[in-house]
Amino acid sequence: MDPISLGEGNTPLVRSQRIGPALGLENLYFKLETVNPTGSYKDRFAAAAIADMRRQGKRRVIATSSGNTGSALAAYAAAAGMPCTIAIVDGAPGGKLRQMMAYGADIKKIAGFGHDAQVTQATFEFLQQLGNQPDAQLQISAYHYSPIGMSGVEAIGREIAAQLSANRQQADHVFSCAGGGGLTLAVARGFWTAVENQQIDATPQVHCVQPIGNNTIAGPLRDGLDQAQATACTTKISGLQVASVIDGDAVITACRTSGGTGWLVADADIYESQKDLAQQEGIFSEPAGAVPLTGLKQAIAAGHISSTATVICLVTGTGFKDLDSIDTMLEASDCPTISLAQFKQLLYDSSRH
Repeated sequence: MDPISLGEGNTPLVRSQRIGPALGLENLYFKLETVNPTGSYKDRFAAAAIADMRRQGKRRVIATSSGNTGSALAAYAAAAGMPCTIAIVDGAPGGKLRQMMAYGADIKKIAGFGHDAQVTQATFEFLQQLGNQPDAQLQISAYHYSPIGMSGVEAIGREIAAQLSANRQQADHVFSCAGGGGLTLAVARGFWTAVENQQIDATPQVHCVQPIGNNTIAGPLRDGLDQAQATACTTKISGLQVASVIDGDAVITACRTSGGTGWLVADADIYESQKDLAQQEGIFSEPAGAVPLTGLKQAIAAGHISSTATVICLVTGTGFKDLDSIDTMLEASDCPTISLAQFKQLLYDSSRH
């Protein structure tokens, strides 16, 4: 049976035009997962997960999501002709919910899910029961629950290695955002495979960046601990509101083995990086996609990054996913309607200054 694909993967790796030089970096790149079919890297997960379900003869998708996983699974399930039921993290942005519903998914928000560790764990356990039914399968974008789906995300690391090799470069540092940690772990594993396949000589340092209000992995990693920790989630950054450990322990091991560490960043700084990406690089990112850049800024301030290092920031999802954050960025700016005469006068006045 042919796999389900909507054209995911092989996303651009673009050199920073302005942010890198301003930070004193000669080789800063952004991996634009924003151009995947539903607007995030989760399409890689969904393509692998739905293909595996078809091979097994499964017919119903059960899932949980803070937005991007749900959108991706809803789209690929629609293409495969499978019904898709999704439990949604409390507080997920409306744009992501509308995208899921547009693909025909049956979605419900669960109070406290994603914020309260006990509610989150109980929700996961109930969904596992549903996913154990003979015709169904639970899909959560984490190795702990869906290792085959997550194997599709590993291609990010291999792609970066190949894209840089074409320029006779290798990555020194990769900054990844984390909620449950699956993305960070997948990218690290992708680089391990690239080393095994002799694409590159060594893996880069893989850094895990989290909002301060969801410190499950980055803090323990930074502090030398071996295990992630459950927390009460207070961050407003959609997609990274994962109060339980999930893949956290494995992420700590993978990042530490690579020489990477953890970085904790404030929501306000994340929104500032989102604005920087848009207005200095022309990259339209959701807040979660700006978390790696925010961690990089902190690492530079700490003296952790050489000016000649080759650094990659993953931009994980498009700004269209969270338009409320764009409204915040614009600070209630509006587009006024004016006459042509007024428009001409404004341009004339500005040209004189």
